[in-house]
Amino acid sequence: MLPKLDDDPEPLDGKYLGIISEDFVQVADLIKEATYQVKARKISQYPIVVACRIMQPIGQLFIPAGQHDLVFNYFLTYVDEFVQRELMDDEGLARFSETYKDPEEYCCLFVVEETFTNFVFIPYPEEGTTDLAD
Repeated sequence: MLPKLDDDPEPLDGKYLGIISEDFVQVADLIKEATYQVKARKISQYPIVVACRIMQPIGQLFIPAGQHDLVFNYFLTYVDEFVQRELMDDEGLARFSETYKDPEEYCCLFVVEETFTNFVFIPYPEEGTTDLAD
């Protein structure tokens, strides 16, 4: 099972959060558009972007790390895949739905690392501040 959203595993230290933020800002516009399309096409109301350094089996590879000197690979998925793969039970789905932030303002990142695996809601940068969407 996934960690509970209201649990505070090891707090995410500032240096690690900085790595995620620096990486994310480069691809935020692309991710924002992709998650918008997931909602607009009624695929899911809960798009999720998986960020991890290794290849993993959740979601479809959207932006590979090597192409843009990114630290993380980015995979696009949605909450239904977490439920189908039994990574989230009904109780977890209810908590997730209550906690999910506005996808036009925040990206739901599922960060998979050796010492930290959890959902992180990271705000999108202001318009025109990302690198790869130009």
